Amino acid sequence: MTASWIDNQKNLMLFSGRAHSELAEQVAKELDVAVTPQTARDFANGEIFVRFEESVRGSDAFVLQSFPAPLNQWLMEQLIMIDALKRGSAKRITAVLPFYPYARQDKKHRGREPISARLVADLLKTAGADRIITVDLHTDQIQGFFDGPVDHMHAQVQLAEYIRNNYSLEHITVVSPDSGRVRVAEKWADSLGGSPLAFIHKTRDPLVPNQVKSNRVVGDVEGRTCILIDDMIDTGGTIAGAVNVLKEAGAGDVVIAATHGVLSPPAAERLASCGAKEVVVTNTLPISEEKKFPQLTVLSIAPLLARTIREVFENGSVTGLFNGNA
Repeated sequence: MTASWIDNQKNLMLFSGRAHSELAEQVAKELDVAVTPQTARDFANGEIFVRFEESVRGSDAFVLQSFPAPLNQWLMEQLIMIDALKRGSAKRITAVLPFYPYARQDKKHRGREPISARLVADLLKTAGADRIITVDLHTDQIQGFFDGPVDHMHAQVQLAEYIRNNYSLEHITVVSPDSGRVRVAEKWADSLGGSPLAFIHKTRDPLVPNQVKSNRVVGDVEGRTCILIDDMIDTGGTIAGAVNVLKEAGAGDVVIAATHGVLSPPAAERLASCGAKEVVVTNTLPISEEKKFPQLTVLSIAPLLARTIREVFENGSVTGLFNGNA
């Protein structure tokens, strides 16, 4: 009797939470796959129910969820989706988090504080995630919180390419909003033809969130086009203050480039009126109409996520996407 063998080739399946379905559709188009259909609903008391409409047995599952407000709801939804995949016998589960939630709580500033970024990693692992794909973590150390592979992607390549294509590099200075991002600014400067660096010296009250007092510019910015970089813009107070300091120091045009446009109120009003020529972000988070303003440019992160997912699925080199510099 001849054995009937079942084709056991790997099967890539893409799943999307409800927080940013537009990005998931863009990634699916880049990968030439469909987002797996599912039923997802909320009970009256806020509990979340998820069920996938197709078999996931033996699949290489990628669960994409972004984290706009209400962040905690979408985090719980992703954990429930991962649990459903684990119980449905998915072969490998990769959590795709374009924006990592609680990334700013990556260490204790004072006693009796949580390290919430570590807690999120533990929750993902407990739910059943084998691997994480994320973009521009607030600090690199968060990679060590997860007991498994973490593919830490960088949007700098896309952002810097946009700057190169739209601004003359001759008079550009790369500006870090604080001393902590100088190393990132150095990579930016290299990618923009060895541009000079500057940074904003600032003070922050640890007892008051989302409030920063910018002090002075360290470096030469007079008459130059300043590319002000950051990983995220939340309420916009820090970055708007930095623009004011640069303008007072005699800077020419100021262009803000950031990966994550959280844009909590009143960010849109602050950024629209702070004097920046352009604010360039990616769509790691959904940007609704009320968050948009004339100077805002949104680049799609979908091609980067799709290439990363493809390399992970095919056991290729994710580092190779950054010429070995990831």
